[in-house]
Amino acid sequence: MNPIELYTYQTPNGHKASIMLEETGLPYRVHVIDIEAGDQHRPDFLTLNPNNKIPVIVDPDRQRTVFESGAILFYLADRTGVLQPRTDDEQLTTLQWTLFQAAHVGPTLGQLWNFKIFATEKIPSVIARFEREAQRVLGVLDRTLAQRAYLVGDYGIADVMTWPWIHAAVAKIGVPIDAFSHLSRWYADIAQRPAVRRGLEVPRLSHEHAA
Repeated sequence: MNPIELYTYQTPNGHKASIMLEETGLPYRVHVIDIEAGDQHRPDFLTLNPNNKIPVIVDPDRQRTVFESGAILFYLADRTGVLQPRTDDEQLTTLQWTLFQAAHVGPTLGQLWNFKIFATEKIPSVIARFEREAQRVLGVLDRTLAQRAYLVGDYGIADVMTWPWIHAAVAKIGVPIDAFSHLSRWYADIAQRPAVRRGLEVPRLSHEHAA
């Protein structure tokens, strides 16, 4: 079996792919796409993803290139049978929560991260807007996780899709989740998984080694 080629960077979306690869046990080789240096705009990378975003995987054994993190997770689950939804109902519910992350969790926390941390001009009304929306989205997750251990019953694709953004909220953006007891339990539980811990270390960056 040839290794999967993973093109990625240290971001929540990148971590979705590396965590899923660790969960599946597939061999893979990492290519660092330094989005801070503009590597995502290089012509060779644009041939892999015309939308110039990470992550991307190339599966040489199946001659497939896959971009968009959600599509990568579904592809790898289908490829290996690991974390794959078992029934039609689970498939639909997994799709719902995967799209919820892509449409609400990631965009909301990403905008909050930008305006609260990275923007040179901190606009209180804009930050407050995304803080309110973040609380709403976290509440949606918390109420769902009050009913079951994971987003679709057993640990699966939807959890891998969502957890890295909650981790970024806690570790990078400074969003407290203590008030959401069910979400906090879910977050801590998944954080203990060895594959998740390993996936968070991908890719190792040269400046991290020097630090």
